[in-house]
Amino acid sequence: MKNFFTVSGMIKPNQIVGDLPQTKTVYSNFLKIAWPSALEALLVGLVSAIDTMMVGSLGEKAIAAVGITNQPKFILLAVIFSLNVGITAVSARRKGQEDRAGANNTLRSGILLATMVSLTMAFLGYIFAKPILLFAGAEDTYINDAMNYLRIIMFGIPFQSLTLTINAAQRGCGKTKIAMWTNISSNMVNIVFNYLLINGIGIFPRLEVAGAAIATTMGVCVAFIISVATLFRRNNYLNFYYKSIWSLKRKILNPILKVSSSAFVEQVFMRIGFFAYAAIIARLGTTAYSTHLICMNILSLSFSFGDGLSIAASALVGQNLGAKRPDLSIIYGKTGQRLAFMISSCIFFVFMFGGRFLVSLFSDEQTIIALGSSIMILAAFSTHAQTSQVVMSGCLRGAGDTAYIAVTSFISIALIRPILTWLLCFPMGLGLYGAWIALGLDQMFRLIVSFRRFSSGKWSLITL
Repeated sequence: MKNFFTVSGMIKPNQIVGDLPQTKTVYSNFLKIAWPSALEALLVGLVSAIDTMMVGSLGEKAIAAVGITNQPKFILLAVIFSLNVGITAVSARRKGQEDRAGANNTLRSGILLATMVSLTMAFLGYIFAKPILLFAGAEDTYINDAMNYLRIIMFGIPFQSLTLTINAAQRGCGKTKIAMWTNISSNMVNIVFNYLLINGIGIFPRLEVAGAAIATTMGVCVAFIISVATLFRRNNYLNFYYKSIWSLKRKILNPILKVSSSAFVEQVFMRIGFFAYAAIIARLGTTAYSTHLICMNILSLSFSFGDGLSIAASALVGQNLGAKRPDLSIIYGKTGQRLAFMISSCIFFVFMFGGRFLVSLFSDEQTIIALGSSIMILAAFSTHAQTSQVVMSGCLRGAGDTAYIAVTSFISIALIRPILTWLLCFPMGLGLYGAWIALGLDQMFRLIVSFRRFSSGKWSLITL
C-alpha cells in the first residue's frame, strides 16, 4: 500500500523505513485507541456541563462561583498534568521497545511522584482558597460559595491525581478503555449525587453549591478505586504483580523528567494565560462571565473529540518511534489530522445552527441565551483550528518534543491570548465578543506553528 500513502501526501518515498500497513489497518489501529479516549474526554466535558446545568438552577451567581474555581484548580494540578505527559510518552516508548519492566517502572515512579505533589497542592489550595479566588477575579456576591466549593474539591485532588497518572501510563501502552471506564463510573456517581445534594432530594440535605463539590469529590474517589483495581489484574500489561521496582532511581526518572520538565513549563504558561484570560472576562460582570462559562462548557465538549484523537496520535507516535518506525509515526499523525478535519466540520454546523438551543440547556435567562448564541457562532469558526492543533500537539508530545510546545504555549497562550483579550474587550469595547475573537486567533496561531514543526520531522530524532 505504499502508493496510497505516497500519492495521498501522507509520507514521501525517502521516508519509508519498512513495509507499510494497509489503509484500513491504519485507520482501524488509530480509531481503536482514539474512540475510548474521545468518549472519556466527552464524558468529562459532559459531566462538567451537567454540573453547570444543575448549578444553573440556583442562578448566575452559583454558575460563577463554580466556574471561577476551574483555573485555580487546574493551576494546582499543573505539575500532575506535566508529569503525566512524560509518563505517557515514556510508557509508549517502552511498549514500542517491548520493555515491559521499563513501562511498569515508569508507572510506579509516577505514582510516587504524583502522591507527593498532589498532597502538597491540595494542602495549599485549601489553606489559600480565598486569596486565590480573589486574585482570579471572584466577586463579593459569590466568593463564599466559591471558597466552599474549592476547599471541598481539594480533598479529592490526591485521588484525582493518582487516577490521572495511572491512566496516563495505560494510555501510553494503548489501553485507553481503562481510563474510559473509570470516567464513566465517576461521572455516574457525580451526576446522581449532584441531583440528590444540590436541591436536597429525599433524605439528602439541600447543600446547593457545596453539594456539587461533594458529588464531584465522590466521583473522583470512585475513579481512583477503579483505576487502582486494574493494576491488580495479572493479565494487564501494567500491573502490581509484574516484577519491577518502587523507587525514584535516576535511570527511570531521567527520561520522564526530560519530557515532563518542558511540559511543566508549558503548563505554567498555559495556566497563567488561561488564568489571566478568565480573570479579564470575570471583570466584564457576572452576566458576561456566566455566559462565557456556559459557552466554554459547550466548547469543551467539542474539545473531547480532538483530545481523543490527540491521545491516540500521542500513543501511536511514541510506540512507533520506540520501534524505530518514524515513517509509521508520520502516517498516524497525519491520519489523526484528517479525522480531526472531518469531525470539526460536523461540529461547525452544530455550533452555527444549534448554538441558541445548546445555551438554553444551561440557563433560561434571556440575556444569557441571546449573548451566548452569538458567542457560539464565533466558536464555530474556531473549531477546525482548535481540533487540528490539539492533534498536532499530541503528536509532538508523544515524540517527547515538549520543549517546542512550551515555547509556543508561552507565545500564544501566555502572551497573545490575554493581551488580545484585554485590548479587544476594553479599549476596543467589544466585551465578551472580543474575548472569543482572541481565543480563535490563539488557536489559529498554535495550529500554524505546530503543523510546521510536525512537517519538519525534527521531533522524530528525539531519544528517550
